[in-house]
Amino acid sequence: MSELASPPSGAAAPWEGGAPTTDAAPTPFVPEQKRPEDAPTVRLGPSSETPTVPAVPSSTIAGTELAGRYRLRTRVGSDAAAGAEFWQAEDTILRRDVGATVLRRFTGESISESEAAARADEIVARALRAGSFEHSGCARLLDVLAPGTGGIPHDVLGVAVTEWVPGRSLAEVVADGLIKPIAAARAVAPLAAAAEEAHRHGLVLGCDHPQRVRITPEGRAQLCFALPRPNVTAADDVRGLGAVLYTLLTSRWPLSSADAALAGLGAAERSPGGSLVPPSEQRPGVPVELDALTRGTLGPAGAPGQVHTAAAVHRLLDEVVAEHDRMALFPPADDGVPSGPGDVWQDKGRPVTPSDPRRRRKLATGLSALAVAVLLVLGYIAVQLGSVFSEGDAPPIKVDGGSVSAPAAAPADATQPDPAAAPGGVAAVAGVQVYDTVGDRDNSTRVSRVIDGDPSSGWSTFSYKQQFPALKPGVGVMVSFASAVQLSELTIESPSAGTVIQVRSAPAPDAAFDETVPITEVTLRDHSTPVSLAGSQPVTHVLLWISKLSGGGDAHSSEIDEVQFRRAGS
Repeated sequence: MSELASPPSGAAAPWEGGAPTTDAAPTPFVPEQKRPEDAPTVRLGPSSETPTVPAVPSSTIAGTELAGRYRLRTRVGSDAAAGAEFWQAEDTILRRDVGATVLRRFTGESISESEAAARADEIVARALRAGSFEHSGCARLLDVLAPGTGGIPHDVLGVAVTEWVPGRSLAEVVADGLIKPIAAARAVAPLAAAAEEAHRHGLVLGCDHPQRVRITPEGRAQLCFALPRPNVTAADDVRGLGAVLYTLLTSRWPLSSADAALAGLGAAERSPGGSLVPPSEQRPGVPVELDALTRGTLGPAGAPGQVHTAAAVHRLLDEVVAEHDRMALFPPADDGVPSGPGDVWQDKGRPVTPSDPRRRRKLATGLSALAVAVLLVLGYIAVQLGSVFSEGDAPPIKVDGGSVSAPAAAPADATQPDPAAAPGGVAAVAGVQVYDTVGDRDNSTRVSRVIDGDPSSGWSTFSYKQQFPALKPGVGVMVSFASAVQLSELTIESPSAGTVIQVRSAPAPDAAFDETVPITEVTLRDHSTPVSLAGSQPVTHVLLWISKLSGGGDAHSSEIDEVQFRRAGS
């Protein structure tokens, strides 16, 4: 197994080109344990106060020592677009393995020395801004050797040093044969989480190159080498996440065929029209959700179902994993991969059936319905038994030396309506949750405050630096009733005047947004805002979708203190 470096924490700044270096010595090294934990070492060029070190020959080969500290051992890849080489190296001072991204000035580049120097300086500055970013999906950035640092070859424009994490390259992983689709989803989820967090900080990872990403012994995908190409964007990271998932499912890289060849991977198959062949058409057992995710991340811009954010990728992968874990008691569909020693369901004696992505979901629905029916029956029996035993509590009446129970007290008027169900009364809410189509659900643990009957407590969105839909299309509160109810009015208590809320009906609490139906739209006033729902259809789930936040400048947020629904009159 070759080894894997965990991705550079927040590798964000593109590297390409730079100025030739001098042979002067680097500034004195400060041991890492004495430096702040969140800041990488930075070499800012030669110092006249330090002794001169011997000149380092041009080119980078195994055994080359950089800045008198990092000895290159094994070259594990390269990114031609960034002019970068990926090395497993040794920190000769701390006696540990590290990952080194070495930027080279190739002879084919046609830019002036001043242009190269300016570009390298900019890249170093960007790398330093990303130096404090840390995530388990990335290797931590430890050191940056800037242009002009002594003790590096003349044609090296800079070096980024990261932690080294044992693992295998994508090519090595898929060379052993197909892996289970759920294992692919579990592998990419941490990388998607790292990209989501990096994008929130205005950084990018550059995970759209197959040799920057490796798989740890625990089966997690990590970005291991820093300094992506100069023009990389957050959208490229989203495509990279889809590409890594596609590769683990099909053993083929779907982006640059040149990068695929450098990594030892085959190029992805395409239809005569040029579109990618879905993973499900190349192997059995791929869930429809993963098929759709690869199409959404790798398809052309503007295509139906396009996935725009790393947060959406992370959420979809987590949902696939959670659904698989929930259905662990059911035999899985054949996925073309032999069962492992630790698998609950083994291949021996189990007939191979055609793949049906919805089979386990149908079984779960059936079992859920059966469980509800059993609970209803048990509840009915409990009520009957309770009424029988409650009658026995009456004082006994003697009759011919025996005893019988006195008649039970007359029940309350059965015709009196339940206030919560009476026409024109308040509609009782059965449940409430935050509804978010991308990213984390805003303050989800506090959303129950909107139905607690206390206007002095409430729920609020996160504070956003930009107005919707710049960062996300919106966020909402999904209110559910025990059964369908005809509503006449909604009252919203809120201090966030100017907030725009769409009131929409939904078929289920977790329904897709395009499955919801608009009822009305309202702009909140300060304190109480009544909303007429007259003429609406009976609903079981109502979505209060915030499409515009209150506030301004770089602080946009909205608060809802209480919501109350009233039933339509008779």
